[in-house]
Amino acid sequence: MARQGHLRGAAGIPPSKAGGILFGLGLGGFVDGIVLHQILQWHHMVSNTRDHPVNTVAGLEVNTLVDGFFHLVMWLLVLAASVVTISAWRQGRLAPNWSFHFGLVLAGWGIFNVVEGLVDHQLLQVHHVRDDLGGPLVWDMGFLAVSLLLTAGGWLLHRRGLAALAIRSG
Repeated sequence: MARQGHLRGAAGIPPSKAGGILFGLGLGGFVDGIVLHQILQWHHMVSNTRDHPVNTVAGLEVNTLVDGFFHLVMWLLVLAASVVTISAWRQGRLAPNWSFHFGLVLAGWGIFNVVEGLVDHQLLQVHHVRDDLGGPLVWDMGFLAVSLLLTAGGWLLHRRGLAALAIRSG
């Protein structure tokens, strides 16, 4: 009973941004792993490395194992997002509106793709968007361009939701 009173008293605290960003990072990684690695089979986590080619059983086994660890990390990000979100609600923060939350999810997805594209595709070159085509740079640059648009569009949608929260609470 005392807990309910505490929640009502703190209901004006704005929603947390952390949950939406973490959901976007994790879910964006899942989209990458499920669509690009498994369904389209354009690349795997280390498919551009000389020691782990995907045209051998041993190379495919290593790539599948590394993809599995990648998915485990994405699952942990989604779990962390759930914990952060529930924690924020228990602290009495307002639940986010759809624009606030899904804008952050889209921005988090875009941020995941930008980091993944810069680190894995360009810096480490462990894989490219289309290793099945020899890793042409145009696919990597297109991936980064779409990722930046996803980040910017998500942030704009989030800002719209933030403005709606300000109007509602003000």
